[in-house]
Amino acid sequence: MIYKKFQDLQLSSLGMGTMRLPIIDGKNDQINEEETFKMVDYAIEHGVNYFDTAWGYHDGNSELAIGKALKRHPREKFYLADKFPGYDLSNMPKVKEIFPKQLEKCQVEYFDFYLIHNVCELNIDHYLDEKYGIMEYLLQKKAEGKIKHLGFSAHGAYDVMERFLKAYGEHMEFCQIQLNYIDWEFQKAKDKIELIKKYNLPVWVMEPVRGGKLAALSEENTKILKKLRPEESVVAWAFRFLQSIDEVTMILSGMSNFEQMKDNIEIFSTNAPLNEKEKAQLLDIADKMAKGVPCTRCRYCTTHCPQGLDIPRFMEMYNEHTFTGGGFLAPMLVSALPEDKRPDKCIACRSCEAVCPQQIKVADILADLVKILKE
Repeated sequence: MIYKKFQDLQLSSLGMGTMRLPIIDGKNDQINEEETFKMVDYAIEHGVNYFDTAWGYHDGNSELAIGKALKRHPREKFYLADKFPGYDLSNMPKVKEIFPKQLEKCQVEYFDFYLIHNVCELNIDHYLDEKYGIMEYLLQKKAEGKIKHLGFSAHGAYDVMERFLKAYGEHMEFCQIQLNYIDWEFQKAKDKIELIKKYNLPVWVMEPVRGGKLAALSEENTKILKKLRPEESVVAWAFRFLQSIDEVTMILSGMSNFEQMKDNIEIFSTNAPLNEKEKAQLLDIADKMAKGVPCTRCRYCTTHCPQGLDIPRFMEMYNEHTFTGGGFLAPMLVSALPEDKRPDKCIACRSCEAVCPQQIKVADILADLVKILKE
């Protein structure tokens, strides 16, 4: 197992995420505890020492399952991370209620790592509102030793992360973002890393294989990669890409079965970052995979929109949602907007299309976005 230094700790470079644990009969809230225990035991036996859970994973049962699994091991054998569930705005006033309940569910006296969860457009104003006392309370718990290290995770855009860091960056010790070779450009992960570097924070990675999309590529793309590294599996390329980024300390993989666990641990038995040629080839594959609406964010369209809509942002949402095949991100971003600035407020006047250098049929794309979000 590869280890990375974080302050005075040695963390396994591979961490076990618990959002996609093995389940029974396809029911997300029914975790297969026997298989989960087997996976946790194998992980610890082979050097994994970081485990990540959250309040909402598996409809609230992830914390319970990982708590039971880890309780069977000495406390010094693992580091446990949990998160404050600000993705649900109704939780904002409940930090004093939720945090002790999380400790109870996980059967621990303290969290080694604790994150302010999913900082994004929907909740940034709430997170920054002192009336909820979230940061004050978490800093108090840190002073008491109930939290050893405090950080945050973010799905928001660059400017949202920047607002959060300007307000609370001095208190943060690490930052967790969605990072993989697709999102290097697609979700501007490269730019986000540069922002994080300004605050001297190490990077924690979530979605390293994009929910499984990077575990299997087309036959054509697989052949291209095999020519460069005949011995390397397709999924290994996703992890090798991350091993090539100096700022990355922790890579979380949401392994959902024992075979995935074994394969991932085998990959992380060696550190084999990509060279420049290999990285360029992989990013070229990523660019072709993520092709969507060819918006360049020139913003000519916004100067001609009588509704004042942020059309380039909608194009990003459309590309994300169609590439992912659904997901929570686009609906979350739309719900954070004022009602009169949402995509369904497009009146199809096509004024924007008249000035679009890429000749995008904006009105048609927005109508499709509205339709697929409803579906």
